Amino acid sequence: MDDFNENLNKVEKPVHTSSSRSFSKTVKVLVIAALVLLLLIPMVMIESMITERGQTQVDAIDEVSQKWSLAQTVTGPYINLQYPLVSEDNGKQKISNGSIILFPDELFIDGQLRTEILKRGIYEVNVYQSELVFKGSFSAEELRKSGVDIDVLYLRKAAICFNLTDMRGISEQISITLNDSVYIFEPGMDGRGVKNVGVHAVVDLSALKENKKLPYEMKIKLKGSQSINFAPLGKTTKVNLKANWSTPSFTGNYLPDSREVTEEGFSAHWQVLNLNRNYSQVIIDYRNAGVKDIENSNFGVNLKVPVEQYQQSMRSAKYAVLIILLTFAVIFFTEMMEKTRIHVLQYLLVGLALCLFYSLLLSISEHVGFNMAYLISAVLTIGLVGGYMLGIIKKKKPAFIMSGLLSVLYIYIFILIQLETFALLAGSLGLFVILASVMYFSKKIDWFNE
Repeated sequence: MDDFNENLNKVEKPVHTSSSRSFSKTVKVLVIAALVLLLLIPMVMIESMITERGQTQVDAIDEVSQKWSLAQTVTGPYINLQYPLVSEDNGKQKISNGSIILFPDELFIDGQLRTEILKRGIYEVNVYQSELVFKGSFSAEELRKSGVDIDVLYLRKAAICFNLTDMRGISEQISITLNDSVYIFEPGMDGRGVKNVGVHAVVDLSALKENKKLPYEMKIKLKGSQSINFAPLGKTTKVNLKANWSTPSFTGNYLPDSREVTEEGFSAHWQVLNLNRNYSQVIIDYRNAGVKDIENSNFGVNLKVPVEQYQQSMRSAKYAVLIILLTFAVIFFTEMMEKTRIHVLQYLLVGLALCLFYSLLLSISEHVGFNMAYLISAVLTIGLVGGYMLGIIKKKKPAFIMSGLLSVLYIYIFILIQLETFALLAGSLGLFVILASVMYFSKKIDWFNE
């Protein structure tokens, strides 16, 4: 019996070879990589939700704007002159009317905007009421330069035209004082404008034959939303604009020559010459040429509410894979160096917690702004992951390391989101440092032995 026990003790017990240990680690790395790919599914869903919420905001703004008045683009005033146009139709002469557009020599605009915020649910829309004064003069000089025979023009049936984007923005009747005569505008363009939406007034311009300037002045009270733009129709166009809005964005083909922005509002001044644009003061065949050039020369100011949480949330979501991958790498290194075991399900739960950060960020940012939402979401996520790691490893050091890593990563991503000019440089340098750190810690692990 003793001999039997002695022989039994001499039997070799199965041991794990270095190749089997290496294989188990390789399998764990492959499983972690598969989890990272699996977590891309909820991230795609979250990015889709960010896009959907952003579109909901756009729809809400459009709905309010439609009921108040759209963003306005002001084109005018200018003159439409008709003349007899003879053509042949089946051998018979046919007389119709041709049209010529004459822009003013001077176009001076003084504007005062009063803004207010309207709400649609949680979304805010900036609308305004404006008082605009137009002054300047017309003359026949540009007609003569263009070779137009003034004697054939129907000067007594000329039309002063004024185009707007949205007629609902007109608050009061519009009139124009032209060469000491006052004319009331009629709705519509009667086919005589460079654009189809606006108002016109039939006027007597016989004074153009006298080769003198015809001064004009008109006032308009106009409502709109989000932005207002002007077309530089004058040989010299000057616009002075003031508003009680502290975050203007000057847009269009020309920036202001001078501006002043304070917490109470802004004032801006533009001066545009006819040499700065791609159309002349007289357009004869305006139905086929010149309209696009006029639209492309517009300038003005954007008064949109500065809401960028959806764009910033989407930018932060682009870095989700980096955060998940690095977090899993740290958990794996901790597992190897602390000689502990962490189940694949626990990796998955940590990954889901990291994905939840972006859902929290999106929902909270709609109420308190992006920066505060980012801080709240980061603190909640770091606390959740750090506490979970402390619970499964039962050691404070790895849990603190994990919390510190996530803090550094979230701060790094936040800085990248705020940067514009140096975002690519900062991102590249940061990724280099991260890769170097992973390489440094990975060499401390014996990949072939326990």
